[in-house]
Amino acid sequence: MSVLDGPRREVRRILDGGTPQWVTVSEDGTELLTADGRRTPEATAVHLPPAEPTKIICVHLNYDSRRVEFRAKPLVTPTYFQKPTTTLNSHRGVLHRPAGCRYLNYEGEIAAVVGRPMRNVGREDVWDHLAGFACANDVGQQDFRETDAGSMLRVKGQDGFCPLGPGLVSGVDVRRSTLRTYLNGEVVQEGPVSDMTFGVDYLLADLCRHITFLPGDVVLTGTPANSRPMEPGDVVEVEVDGLGRLTNSVAEAPAPSHEVGHQPTDGDAITRVALGGDWLAARDAARVAAEAGR
Repeated sequence: MSVLDGPRREVRRILDGGTPQWVTVSEDGTELLTADGRRTPEATAVHLPPAEPTKIICVHLNYDSRRVEFRAKPLVTPTYFQKPTTTLNSHRGVLHRPAGCRYLNYEGEIAAVVGRPMRNVGREDVWDHLAGFACANDVGQQDFRETDAGSMLRVKGQDGFCPLGPGLVSGVDVRRSTLRTYLNGEVVQEGPVSDMTFGVDYLLADLCRHITFLPGDVVLTGTPANSRPMEPGDVVEVEVDGLGRLTNSVAEAPAPSHEVGHQPTDGDAITRVALGGDWLAARDAARVAAEAGR
């Protein structure tokens, strides 16, 4: 059965008595049910990421709204980067911003999770190889943007920077969904999945020409315009029609205990990405003011 075909199905992973368990969700959404019939209140459950990947691959610029925001040329082919598996985080997990950093950005996304081994799978067969979809947040510490030669290892690869959840959902045609990100209850990102330049099927088919995907592997499929920084104390939520709403909180963590290696920096190259269209608008306004004063 294709991952797109209904009825909707959802499974979650929780920590149950110290043991990871796959559970289903009750009809009213208030309880999580184990295979042996035990029930856990959803509100108090300790969630785990609903995938156990060997790799997490992400696409760069993919929503047209984000491309327009950065005034980039139309894309001919997607480009990718990886997040370590130690970036995995879960529904209601905490996102830590190290002391001394300023630009911890949210990026609401859809995660496609592989269900069957994939190698040289064509676009039309991708949907039969997926286990489901989950809401995701491709968190980035933009203060490290000036290092790692574009791989964004320290920007996107820090511990806990890939929340997924609440659950893994199939039976929903995400091509018809809309993605929204909320910061402290206010919508800060919104974009239809149809705004993707390269669809989910294209991304997976492209990558598996060269890379074998294994069950549980994750592909993050891009974010709409308006990624912006978060502050300690904020609550960030990523919602996708049909998939649910992923919730995380932001807290400050101590800075690393030594100063080996590249340190957080600030400047145009960083703020241009961290503040996106806000930075571009401020730059253009400054130029207009300067020209008017001549």
